[in-house]
Amino acid sequence: MATVAILGAAGHIGDAAARAFLASGWRVKGVARGARVATLARGVEPVEADAFDREALVAACRGADVIVHALNPAYDKWSGTVLPLAQNVLAAAEATGATVMIPGNVYNYGTTVGPDMKEGDPFNGDIEKGRLRIEMEGLFERAARESGVRTVVIRAGDFFGGRRAGTWLDLMILKNLKKDRFAWPGPWRTMHAFAYLPDLAETFVRLAERREELEPFASLHFRGHAVTGEEMHAAAEKAAGRPLKRADVPWMLLRVAGLFNGVIREVVKMSYLWRAQHSLDNARLETLIGPEPNRPLEVALAEAIFDLGLDHGPARGDLPMHAAA
Repeated sequence: MATVAILGAAGHIGDAAARAFLASGWRVKGVARGARVATLARGVEPVEADAFDREALVAACRGADVIVHALNPAYDKWSGTVLPLAQNVLAAAEATGATVMIPGNVYNYGTTVGPDMKEGDPFNGDIEKGRLRIEMEGLFERAARESGVRTVVIRAGDFFGGRRAGTWLDLMILKNLKKDRFAWPGPWRTMHAFAYLPDLAETFVRLAERREELEPFASLHFRGHAVTGEEMHAAAEKAAGRPLKRADVPWMLLRVAGLFNGVIREVVKMSYLWRAQHSLDNARLETLIGPEPNRPLEVALAEAIFDLGLDHGPARGDLPMHAAA
């Protein structure tokens, strides 16, 4: 049985990936810190470790064939955390011989991001978070070339869905669904890239099972749902089963709030992505695994609404344990 160590297994992509690997018959070691270990999905082997402790992380990953680097540092602390964490993950991969899998994002393209971005399109580090992601991925690319550490980056749009709250969908877009409101952070006709986490997690599993067919450092694009605000609104109405009033996100108020809150300040810095039409070309991915896992948008939204308890009625997390697992 193949073994995957998921770093950040209590987070958004970590939790979704853990469930997908379990469903495919993998042994799953879930690495998390402190009390979060107790929140891991049923069937995951809990491993408590601080990812900033290199020796502890190496020990936590022992025996793994694949390491999913789903560590998600605080949004306003990236400058001092992204690279140290990546260096520790790299050390764990070197010690175990495991393939590293990384959920990538569109930050690498900076303000030049656009429609149908391909793997070979140039990066643009004109945004701080983009520069950090470029440097982090470069670390693994050099390691693949110089020491044979294998890495797969799967680049995707904004996450939504899964069992963990804290994405644009539940914090902003459908935050007030119970009041029949739908908020959109950008121009209503501008296309924005999204990744439904259960679909993305299934893609991780499929690529993990074919990792030996890839080059030592591989970067692939997951298209997900590239939709306008109007399209997302229509799909949300179908998922909710009723009309939803439109609202705009008050960016001016958020800018003021950002003067006192570091996370909000960083969110405002990245708001250009809601004004820049963009999507990802997944032709190379589909050449490898066939059609990308992709639930219809209204189905994905209905599942996300239920899982996160965004509408009237119980969330999946409120159901009895045998039903929620």
